Amino acid sequence: MRTMSKLLCLIVLLSVVQFPISIFAQKDDDVISVDSSIVVMNAAISDALGKAVSGLTQKQFHVFEDGVEQEIVTFEAEETPFAAVILLDTSGSMEQRVVLARSAAIQFLDGLRSGDSTAIFNFDSKVELVQDFSNSRYMREQAFDLKANGMTALNDAIYKAAEVLSKRPEKRRAIIVLSDGADTISKNSADKALKAALSINASIYTVDMSSLELKPSDRAQNKGALTNFAEKTGGRYVATPGGVAMRDAFKRIVAELGEQYTIAYSPSNIKKDGKWRAIELRVSRPNLTIRTRKGYHAPKK
Repeated sequence: MRTMSKLLCLIVLLSVVQFPISIFAQKDDDVISVDSSIVVMNAAISDALGKAVSGLTQKQFHVFEDGVEQEIVTFEAEETPFAAVILLDTSGSMEQRVVLARSAAIQFLDGLRSGDSTAIFNFDSKVELVQDFSNSRYMREQAFDLKANGMTALNDAIYKAAEVLSKRPEKRRAIIVLSDGADTISKNSADKALKAALSINASIYTVDMSSLELKPSDRAQNKGALTNFAEKTGGRYVATPGGVAMRDAFKRIVAELGEQYTIAYSPSNIKKDGKWRAIELRVSRPNLTIRTRKGYHAPKK
């Protein structure tokens, strides 16, 4: 029985490793979807005080897809390394807040553990690599030369982050966005960027860098864009970009990424219709906050 269990886990892990290879299509108008034979979800569970909850068992978790309960095939609760991409908005609208965004990124790097790996990209009218994946807690000198200029390719940046994360071996993946949320030039839509992140099971954490001088309607629109990315992927939206609140937020994010629960199931609905499949995760313990991906798009024939 133990041998069969190990074999099943191996099959699931191979599926997780293999499916990102074909996720990102060559044509810009192709639809991104996952291999629905296995769906992997990382869940952050916290108590009423916002503290991560450990010690939960598989029997306490229940997964529903479109309202139908699914059978969990693998469950991991131990701390494990993660891969993350930090996206620094350096567009003209960021002005002096580029320095603040860089400071926030440094705080995230400072919390990395020995097995974690992070890459840094900046984006304005285009998306560029600043620092490739490493475990370094230090930022390259190139990052300190970044200036605010150009337009804002936020959606393209998230799509690119998902693309590079799809090649990483870590099952826990995150995209950290430091931006004012106003996309002005991307080739990819927000929906396509979101699908890209969902397809590789990446949680998006967004830090709202919007200027207080913006009109309330513009601030609300920017917040809506950033909140949507975070909520749909099981990440977190951080409304306060400065001071103690920002430091505490980044400490929670790093700790959360290492302490998540990783759950995989094989969907009972095997139709290849390209439709959205809503996922709901329940835990049989009261007063807990559960954050995980909200669903995925099934592949098309």
